[in-house]
Amino acid sequence: MIRVLVVEDDPVAADAHALYVERVAGFSVAGVAHSRAEAVRALDRTPVDLLLLDLYLPDGHGLALVRSLRGAGHTADVIAVTSARDLTVVREGVSLGVVQYVLKPFTFATLRDRLTRYAEFRATAGEASGQDEVDRTLAALRTPQPAGLPKGLSAPTLEAVTRTLRAAAADGVTAAAAGTAVGISRITARRYLEHLVTAGRAERTPQYGQIGRPELHYRWISLR
Repeated sequence: MIRVLVVEDDPVAADAHALYVERVAGFSVAGVAHSRAEAVRALDRTPVDLLLLDLYLPDGHGLALVRSLRGAGHTADVIAVTSARDLTVVREGVSLGVVQYVLKPFTFATLRDRLTRYAEFRATAGEASGQDEVDRTLAALRTPQPAGLPKGLSAPTLEAVTRTLRAAAADGVTAAAAGTAVGISRITARRYLEHLVTAGRAERTPQYGQIGRPELHYRWISLR
């Protein structure tokens, strides 16, 4: 069993990531930390194999945490979870032992793919028969399958819709309002919102007015 420490400052996201990890065969959640300090304490108490690590923590950058852990002798692998797209940070992370990057927001299918590939990479042992076997081993880790968004949906627009949904009031947001906020049509916004519902990140409820058909409101939900 591969033991995972989830390090994420947002409690809702931390719950979701932990739930995702538990749904992948061969993985278990050893703990959840919401800051760099909590992560260090958790690692001192319980050895883990893998960190699912948010890079922007309230008490320091995630890569600074990795650097300090390496200096202290911790050898756990790291999958970085971030909304940042700075390739300088990616290169620095690789030098510190970050084996995968997952861009927020992501679906269960995306993380499952990364974890499955990591498990395949981790399972390799012994001496390679030649260059082809070395290449296949590295390819399992470095060449992930497509993230699995439905045809016609893009990750940047999904991220924008997700931000709008999470910032909405308690009664949620309509597809028309989300489309206006993001700068896309109501129909397009609804496709993204329905995708989030299917992924378990949002729920829809009808709001009844005085006349006409009820209007659907979408609301971000916690995945406890």
